[in-house]
Amino acid sequence: MNYQFAVFGDPIAHSKSPDIHRRFAEQTGLAVHYDKCLVSERDFKSRVASFFADGGHGLNITVPHKWAAFQMAASVSDEALLAGACNTLVQQDDGGLYGHNTDGLGLLDDLDRLGWSPEHARILILGAGGAVAGCLGPLLARRPDAVVIANRSVDKAEALASRFESRVTAIGLDALDSQGAPFDMVINGISAGLSGSTGVELTDRILNADGAVYDLVYGSQETPFLKMCRPLTAHRADGLGMLLAQAARSFELWTGVYPDPFAQLPEFGRD
Repeated sequence: MNYQFAVFGDPIAHSKSPDIHRRFAEQTGLAVHYDKCLVSERDFKSRVASFFADGGHGLNITVPHKWAAFQMAASVSDEALLAGACNTLVQQDDGGLYGHNTDGLGLLDDLDRLGWSPEHARILILGAGGAVAGCLGPLLARRPDAVVIANRSVDKAEALASRFESRVTAIGLDALDSQGAPFDMVINGISAGLSGSTGVELTDRILNADGAVYDLVYGSQETPFLKMCRPLTAHRADGLGMLLAQAARSFELWTGVYPDPFAQLPEFGRD
């Protein structure tokens, strides 16, 4: 079988998805063709319909289309429902679309690789955007003791926290120093990082001495957020592992085969 996959987004030129899925195909021995497609918001629904009508097997969805993909799906996974967004679409036997969100599962897969357990941990999440929303449901399934969302707009953080009843607390970034006990894990979901962009700096009052920091952003160089955290902890990681792991989850949904996402880390200069 020759699988036809693609990723739709705007912008899209930076996407590593074709290379990642090509390596998954080589690893699993499957025949895969994967395109990255610049798709405007105006054309999104028609392009999705055309892709599957022309025999496409699976779509990844990136900004700004994850909410539109959620609306198009006839049925969705629990992860997508909690996130209110889909980053993966597949056509069902009845012709309807099934929507999934693999972001949070990818994060957990990478935390497992790193040996950082959310169970019984106090977790601070910086930011309240779409990436954070996609991670919260799976993260809460690991039974942390507390999850606090800190965001510049408290209203936005509260709106996100309200989806999870009393299990998540929302605060403003200016309230970080008043949280009592420091956190065991800090996850940064602010794409610009914290250095110079928010006026917030992590301290040992916010992060445990043996705590871990994870940046959902990744890059060829250490992110500004991770640089800021160097004096606080040796346990630091960016989101490359999450990127690979969430892609593997999509690949598995489409093909029934789960590749090893982390086999690619050396190709990105990571070990």
